[in-house]
Amino acid sequence: MENSKHNHHSVYIDRFDDVKILQYRFDEFENLPLDKKILVYCLSQASLAGRDIIYDQNYKHNLLIRNSLESIFEKYSGDRNSKEFELFTNYLKRIWYSNGIHDPFSKEKIKPEFSEHYFHHLIENSFEGSLQKFFKTTEEAKTQLSKLISNPDIAPKGLEQDSNKDIIQNSAVNFYEGVSQEESEKYYKNLQKENPLLSCGLNSKLEKQRDQLVEKTWYSEGMYSSAINNVTHWLRQALDYTENEQQTQWLKALIQFYETGDLEEFNTYNIQWLKDTQSDVDLINGFIETYSDPLGLKGTWESILHVRDREATRRTEILSQNAQWFEDHAPIEKRFRKEKVKGISANVVNVAMLGGESHPTSPVGVNLPNSDWIRKEYGSKSITLNNIASAHHEAMLQSGIIEEFAYSETEKNRHKEHGFIADNLHTDLHECLGHGSGKMLEGVNSEALKNYQAPIEEARADLFALYFMMDQKLIDLGIITTLDVAKAQYDSYIRNGLFTQLIKIKPGRNLEQAHMRNRQLISLWCYKIGAPENVIEFKKVEGKTFIVINDYYKLRNLFGKLLAEIQRIKSEGDYEAARQLVEDYGTIIDNELHQEIIERFQKLDIPPFTGFINPQYIPVMENNKIVDINIQYAQNYQEQMLNYSKNYSFLPSKND
Repeated sequence: MENSKHNHHSVYIDRFDDVKILQYRFDEFENLPLDKKILVYCLSQASLAGRDIIYDQNYKHNLLIRNSLESIFEKYSGDRNSKEFELFTNYLKRIWYSNGIHDPFSKEKIKPEFSEHYFHHLIENSFEGSLQKFFKTTEEAKTQLSKLISNPDIAPKGLEQDSNKDIIQNSAVNFYEGVSQEESEKYYKNLQKENPLLSCGLNSKLEKQRDQLVEKTWYSEGMYSSAINNVTHWLRQALDYTENEQQTQWLKALIQFYETGDLEEFNTYNIQWLKDTQSDVDLINGFIETYSDPLGLKGTWESILHVRDREATRRTEILSQNAQWFEDHAPIEKRFRKEKVKGISANVVNVAMLGGESHPTSPVGVNLPNSDWIRKEYGSKSITLNNIASAHHEAMLQSGIIEEFAYSETEKNRHKEHGFIADNLHTDLHECLGHGSGKMLEGVNSEALKNYQAPIEEARADLFALYFMMDQKLIDLGIITTLDVAKAQYDSYIRNGLFTQLIKIKPGRNLEQAHMRNRQLISLWCYKIGAPENVIEFKKVEGKTFIVINDYYKLRNLFGKLLAEIQRIKSEGDYEAARQLVEDYGTIIDNELHQEIIERFQKLDIPPFTGFINPQYIPVMENNKIVDINIQYAQNYQEQMLNYSKNYSFLPSKND
């Protein structure tokens, strides 16, 4: 069981700034029967059709900026080999990578490295027949675009999380207009009180119009209608090729939700989707994750189309069949445990198409739905994205990171032998059991933790996974053959949490992103609380800092202790304790250590961030009938992005 295959070799496609672009493989596609191939094709189109939505959600001028820069890129007639043009191209690639002008991790505005003077020169030399679509004159184009991309005071932060500020008015995300944090919180608190079972605010923008608060719903006749109608067009085409009646049911419910914007329909869709455990082809599509909203309410648009990997899924099936055992043995107070764990389904899958928020950056695991009451009543579905994890792992093995940052030969060898299965098993436990574990006390909902909800929830799922990775139960179940798998995960988790993840942060900054905060919170808490017994130690060798775990069993107990506290915080909705943990352990970076890590990492000459390009599906037609679908792997990142802008741009670029 342990040697889960990972032969999907990743192909290095492009690199720019601190980003590498990989190609993930979906080799199993060739073996699918024709009906499933056509189903994948239709759903892949639905996964690309909503692309513009995420740009507009991230910042209201993103589409204007992206479309203008693409016009310049395609139209510019001057020297395309100059250093300045390369800097301009890199900036455009960054925008594609980030789905807008704010970095997806730091949430800071991305600074162009070319001069304003050069930018004006580009505009002058590409205005005719391209920028004319958006601006009346070259002067207007220069003024508007320069202001939007270069002025550091305009939309400096995609997402502001400093609780001393108004986090809504200081965030550039396009979820609120003309409203304060206080007004929004009050509005949604009242709404939630009236509709406790709905994900209030999930699919709308809140605006103030003539002193009234108005929600602009994202649905087929509201905001984003033209993109949404293209998504539903392809969902409808897919109905002719579904694998079974249950798959048809949830697809219809998803279409219904898009057509009405009604959050009760969204609940219906989630419940129908959870009941489908038989289909091989599955789709996550819609307004789902709420990490980008300062209040954690509004869902960004994303799509992940995936196909079950039956062989690798045996591992997750065993875990879900034993979910109750894990719940009963979790190191948390009895009153926070679920008496009966329901409907946990977990699959290892291969991605067929990424879209919206999940492209070009992709998660390696997902657990849905996010609604606490639906999880409690109907369970959850979790997936581990095998071909994405495999592409990451291949890139990591070739990078030299382990050689540079792991302390001993034992640690390095353990990583080479068990690293891939350790990461995947951690993802399985995190998604399949961690997020689905524990329960809230009566009258508490997840909104109670406000802006700390995401890091606390991610920490809870991570700790659940870390604690159980080192349990004899996993050997008894035949999932692993040695606890060295857990040790490999403990090494890499703590090393990443205290250390290597910092390469993604600019010097002098603190942690903002939920997953990064949770990883440092866990690692630093265990280091500090375990200090009297020297459980985790920092060692200096020839001026280089290393992290050494001296006692894996004591570390496991620390994971259990912190899990108990974090479960209490979530179950009771203890905002103050959540704030304290995240601020004390998950936010502040040690500048000296940060500097050292950046310098050591730079010598390896590998970009710390990863994005992916998608395969392309091409129908083979005979007499107006699809007789086959071919899969092709793109070789060029910018070609794919320009192609997407040409074929899947359904929203207008507003220049107001």
